[in-house]
Amino acid sequence: MNAKRPATTAAQADPCCFVIFGASGDLAHRLLVPALYNLAARGLLPEAFAIIGVARGEKSEESFRADLENGLRRFALGAIDSEIVRRLLGSVGYVAGGADDPATYSKLGEALKRIEHARETRGNRLFYLATPPSAFAPIGRRLGETGLAREENGAWRRLIIEKPFGTDLASAQALNRELLELLQERQIYRIDHYLGKETVQNIMVLRFANGLFEPIWNRHHIDHVQITVAESLTVGSRARFYDETGALRDMVPNHLFQLLSLVAMEPPSRFEAHAVRLEKAQALDAIHLPNDGTALNDSVRAQYVAARVGDNEIEDYRKTKDVRPDSTTETYVALKLMIDNWRWAGVPFYLRTGKALKSRRTEVAIEFKQAPFAMFRDTPVDRLAQNFLVMSIQPNECIGLQFNAKVPGPAIAISGVHMTFKYQDYFDAAPSSGYETLIYDCMIGDAILFQRADGIEAGWRAVQPFLDAWRNAGPRGLAVYKAGSEGPAEADQLLARDGRRWRSIA
Repeated sequence: MNAKRPATTAAQADPCCFVIFGASGDLAHRLLVPALYNLAARGLLPEAFAIIGVARGEKSEESFRADLENGLRRFALGAIDSEIVRRLLGSVGYVAGGADDPATYSKLGEALKRIEHARETRGNRLFYLATPPSAFAPIGRRLGETGLAREENGAWRRLIIEKPFGTDLASAQALNRELLELLQERQIYRIDHYLGKETVQNIMVLRFANGLFEPIWNRHHIDHVQITVAESLTVGSRARFYDETGALRDMVPNHLFQLLSLVAMEPPSRFEAHAVRLEKAQALDAIHLPNDGTALNDSVRAQYVAARVGDNEIEDYRKTKDVRPDSTTETYVALKLMIDNWRWAGVPFYLRTGKALKSRRTEVAIEFKQAPFAMFRDTPVDRLAQNFLVMSIQPNECIGLQFNAKVPGPAIAISGVHMTFKYQDYFDAAPSSGYETLIYDCMIGDAILFQRADGIEAGWRAVQPFLDAWRNAGPRGLAVYKAGSEGPAEADQLLARDGRRWRSIA
């Protein structure tokens, strides 16, 4: 094998001040600061860079800097260089205050003025809302009203918000409306860390940069698509949030639909943010909207129940602290979706995601239609391997192809074989959480990997019929599955009635 190819080089990001709302929280320490460190280690952060934290608790700048460094050393993906840490945290500010308190923004304005002058960041500001979703609109409103996010004198001002972007179609529309009254769409970056994964980005390259795939990427050649986001962990300490949200709201309109839109989108006219996001939104907008009966028939919702997994006893979801004892919140969901356009007419997309499953796995699997069997009449059909193209995102980033080949020997015997491309075998890439790419793209103003308002609303529009049908059905139809299993039997039946089956997540 040839030597590994180094990662491509890129220009340094613009000088800027990185303002973290919710700076005392887990997201800032576990993901944001390690991602900033990785960018600094790769030479992608500018010298003119500063961090300002905003949180409720009173704290000195020295104490905040120490907190960030402790979190970095705890959560970093690799070895830490103290000199890089010193440069990254060389200019740190801290503002104590609530998200909807006007005094917070007065103090933030003063801190920005002082630090921007000292660090010569040219007035560029990146506001990262590492806060509960309820704070998104108030913070956006205050930043708009106070002028802190107003672009002037050639300086850019950008806002990053984390999912969930609403809890249903109406709330997503309301959030977009509030933000867009104060900020331009080009200033708003709705982040989904899945889109920072190399394999996810590679879906577009695989499709549109290879002549052998795009001609067969349609209903004539593809039998169906499976998208899986399986988690082995339970709801754990997120139980209070999770019981109000559920697997459908938590995962489908964002993570799973982002994967679906990349698979289903039409080729964009050019590789730039407006064209790519337009095609992704149109793919989501083409998802067929079922009535109540069809939505119940084409969906499975379930909760995990107690089981022994390895050396651990997993308790019933309903017995978890902060979960209502009569909860009907789903910890697993499977959907069958159809897309109403020429490319995908008649091709089902099966989506599933859940907690406390057998293993952790995220993948997109595309099954191609079987070739005619006439010349292999003596070979049992069930011994011919299915032709799958599998894009694995976690735990390993790789792309695999499953096809049929002749078994060595004088007789004609056929067996399924696999070819796998692993990133680590070909490319010398530094450890990454996915946030590095997204933060860097925001700093340089590239919005390709971020969701736009119309895409968010198209995703919720497709999910809303299932939310409505489940609400109307109440507890009727809620299935169960043992913790540590591959999910409920009802999910297997969802595919079996179409003559298909799920790929194993083991």
